[in-house]
Amino acid sequence: MVQNLIQIPGLDAEANKLVATKGIFVTAPQGARVFDPGKSCELFYLLTQGSIRVQIVALSGREIVLYRVGPGEACVMTVSCLLSHTPYSGEGIVEQSLEGYAIGLPLFQELMASSPEFRNAIIGDYSERFIDLVKVLEDVAFRPLESRLAARLLELDNGLGIVPCTHQFLATDLGSAREVISRLLKRWEENGLIVLERGKINIILKNSLTNFKDSS
Repeated sequence: MVQNLIQIPGLDAEANKLVATKGIFVTAPQGARVFDPGKSCELFYLLTQGSIRVQIVALSGREIVLYRVGPGEACVMTVSCLLSHTPYSGEGIVEQSLEGYAIGLPLFQELMASSPEFRNAIIGDYSERFIDLVKVLEDVAFRPLESRLAARLLELDNGLGIVPCTHQFLATDLGSAREVISRLLKRWEENGLIVLERGKINIILKNSLTNFKDSS
């Protein structure tokens, strides 16, 4: 039985047992929507594998990624909505096919009261996510898009100078429009910094991208 094999990162044996016996085992494929803006929050997800991308969408359709949730991590938007009984203000999309457990408010509160590991993980993630969100705000408001795009390409480099992602992925990740990202990438390709292919970007002049990353 899956319940006998459960091992959620960051939880002690007793907390894992509680989740296994009272939680709901869930799976979801890449691209599935875990929650949407305006929807009520009823479940908290504890992942054993995979990841969820949490983002907000403006009326114009522009998207910006706030953070990602993986195994052993808490979605602080879900925690806030669950405890305050308010609807979601953002959306959660499965970025890598996930498995895990979903728990309701009663079990969430029971774990907060009985498991120091669970409680500390939630508090710790709140602190880390706050720092992440401040950084996102600072980047979008004050850091040039060219600098942020160059930094993201270097982060996503698979070690062979290849970035396996689409222009839309980068636009969502950086809170920009796909057309703007495409124009920047095309300019860099014309200048010999990169080569664009379907579904991937080949980095040719890594030092030049590093210079863009460090610009302000």
